[in-house]
Amino acid sequence: MQSTSQRPLALAVRAELFSHLAALEKAGLPTDKAYSLLKFAPAAQQRVDLARKLMKRGLDPASAGDGAGLFTPIEVSLLRAALAAGSPAPVYKRLADAYSYRLNLEKVVKSRLMLPAFILVLALLVQPLPRLIAGSLSGLGYLKSCLQPLLILGLLVFLYLQLRDWRQRGGPSALRLRVDHLLPGLPVFGGMHIRSNARDFFENLGMLLEAGLPMFEALPKASAATDNYMIRAEYEKLLPRMQNGATLAQVLTGIRYLGSNHVAGYIQTGEASGSLPEMLLRYAKGESEALDHFQQQLADWLPRLIYSAVAVWMAYGILSSAVFRPPAL
Repeated sequence: MQSTSQRPLALAVRAELFSHLAALEKAGLPTDKAYSLLKFAPAAQQRVDLARKLMKRGLDPASAGDGAGLFTPIEVSLLRAALAAGSPAPVYKRLADAYSYRLNLEKVVKSRLMLPAFILVLALLVQPLPRLIAGSLSGLGYLKSCLQPLLILGLLVFLYLQLRDWRQRGGPSALRLRVDHLLPGLPVFGGMHIRSNARDFFENLGMLLEAGLPMFEALPKASAATDNYMIRAEYEKLLPRMQNGATLAQVLTGIRYLGSNHVAGYIQTGEASGSLPEMLLRYAKGESEALDHFQQQLADWLPRLIYSAVAVWMAYGILSSAVFRPPAL
């Protein structure tokens, strides 16, 4: 089984992996041949090669991918259900589409933040220039004025990446539980964090049910796919309530962190019409679009805030420098 300390493959690699597997499965290639055609960077390729070796020993693709760290636990569950139903092609396609969508959104946000980052670095280089020209700042002082803020910004980015990696790998430690407790309460971002986790839960539940997994098996697996332990604990309450005879729509009553109250309507419609997986995935798609819109708005407004802050900071630095002071009489 995949180690909890082993980091999942990058989003771009997972999108490409499932896209290739979907195309190769559709083409009718044998599993061993399909995996032999996969080519990635060395770190990811090692997992592909190990999965192929495990399949040669008799393991199915889901178990082999699990043992090699190629797939996440939720992906393993989806593939096992799909293999039991016949073909993994629909699951490959569904995962490829989901990861490609998130990857494209991530690229858009990053591209919009590149210019503000460049402007900020340029401002750090320009802001001390008047003092250097006026002679009130030495060359060494100028370098210190430029490099110190850059080092602080770099450290903050590094700490953010380390925190994100720690949350992906870490178990339910006291510190992790404390962080997960605080995240939903953050202004603006807390609500989006809740909706993101809720989207992941209902999307994974819909895919598991669509792949043929029974509800009582799908619920704990979908709960485990949420990355916030406080939110996960709420969704883990659903299974025992459903085992007592209630419907999914009924057990959602009183559950915190649903993300959106609209989900109850989708579930009621799905349970009444026998199309629950379809309705869950439709709801998840709508939530993905809402989260997409929020991130697009963030990518639009954050550069403007950065530009304004940089302009005010540079103007203050220039006007307060000795260049614009009247000469002493």
